[in-house]
Amino acid sequence: MKFENPFVLGSGPPGTNGKVIARSYDLGWGGMVAKTFSLDASKVINTAPRYAKLRGRSSEEVIGFENIELISDRPYADWIDDLRQLKKHYPHKILIASIMEEYREEAWQQIVREVQDTGVDGFELNLSCPHGLPERKMGMAMGENPDIVEEVVGWAKRVARIPVWAKMTPNVGNPTVPAGAAVRGGADGISLINTILSVIGIDLKTLRPMPTVEGHSVPGGYSGQAVRPIALRQVMDVARAFPGVAISGLGGIETGTDAAQFFLLGASTVQICTGAMLRGYEIIDELKDELAKFMTDHSFTNLRDFIGLSLPFFTTHHDLVDRQKSARDAKEAARSRTGRDAETWKGEIAKETSTLSRAAWPISRRRCSRSTCR
Repeated sequence: MKFENPFVLGSGPPGTNGKVIARSYDLGWGGMVAKTFSLDASKVINTAPRYAKLRGRSSEEVIGFENIELISDRPYADWIDDLRQLKKHYPHKILIASIMEEYREEAWQQIVREVQDTGVDGFELNLSCPHGLPERKMGMAMGENPDIVEEVVGWAKRVARIPVWAKMTPNVGNPTVPAGAAVRGGADGISLINTILSVIGIDLKTLRPMPTVEGHSVPGGYSGQAVRPIALRQVMDVARAFPGVAISGLGGIETGTDAAQFFLLGASTVQICTGAMLRGYEIIDELKDELAKFMTDHSFTNLRDFIGLSLPFFTTHHDLVDRQKSARDAKEAARSRTGRDAETWKGEIAKETSTLSRAAWPISRRRCSRSTCR
């Protein structure tokens, strides 16, 4: 897939129907991953409220965002029509269909066959939604099981004529394990991270968890700038483990410099969802300008100039200790070669002269003969 620019709107409310996707294209986004949908929308019932925000202690800045929203509740036929119309009116814009199904080969292959006939450019298999859908053995329930990941990706790849990305869950100890399973299944790319399973907080007036629906809640997906360090680590791990595999990085990206960090760790595109929900689709201009400034500051002329550039600087703790010792030894050796006058003479010449004099052996203690002193 050839993107106009590396900024892609991630799957979620920003891509909930054809009208809003068209708006994102008009504003200059490089691509769009539509909100996840499935064959049978009748099983998808969302609640309200379904969002909650974590703000800074001394400001109103949103640093974390939780949702308990499910995949799209729009009829499958409506999605087919929207995707077809979008590719008709925006033939050169990248449109990726995010799909999810139950653990049945025929369902996955049916949705792949039918959706690719609309002209979409690629698929993102949602194997990572952390709430609601795992109760039906979908989403994260698949993504945390490497055997199922490999199997489901294989089902899709057997009938797909276009690229297939696997969207991975961060709710695992080692992200390279399920990502490796996706690669073995034939995935053309890896998207990570999806949201982190969380409880954003308790309302201390009502003593109920948030977001509260009829007095109750469920753990939901956590996103926003607070998750960026976790996303960077997982992108780094997967990029190092599978060089050459396309990575679309997401998780807490709100600025062009945030995006630059993902590129430096191996991503070739980035996705923004929560950032756009909080700041609006119009942030695309800022994102592009900030990334361009970063590239100018470092004399980069192309994204390829710095994709993965920071990866070689990750190592083991043992190696860090060895490097630190070697640096200290080299510094000490350099001091020895250049003498120690800079350490000795610091401006209090009388005291420093006295110190050096005391270091000598007093002449009164020496007994000298004509030929020797002892």
